[in-house]
Amino acid sequence: MSCRRVYEADHDAPHAYAVPGHDYVELVGGPLDGLLLGVTGLTHQEARRRHADHYQGQFGPGGRADYEPGTGDTDRWDWAGDVA
Repeated sequence: MSCRRVYEADHDAPHAYAVPGHDYVELVGGPLDGLLLGVTGLTHQEARRRHADHYQGQFGPGGRADYEPGTGDTDRWDWAGDVA
């Protein structure tokens, strides 16, 4: 997993890619497909609040993608759609 990009990290940032010992969920489908979301030290509730961040999408700049934990797979969150 160490070669996987982390969402919100600049490409040249020290933590732009997965770091051993940190916890991540994979975003599946939608505009952020394949990126990892860092959840190290976050409760499930905190991670859920952090998951839908801004991107350029269906609703233009500042759109939001909604991802939800996958059924039976806590390491993958599925795209649930765009939010205006």
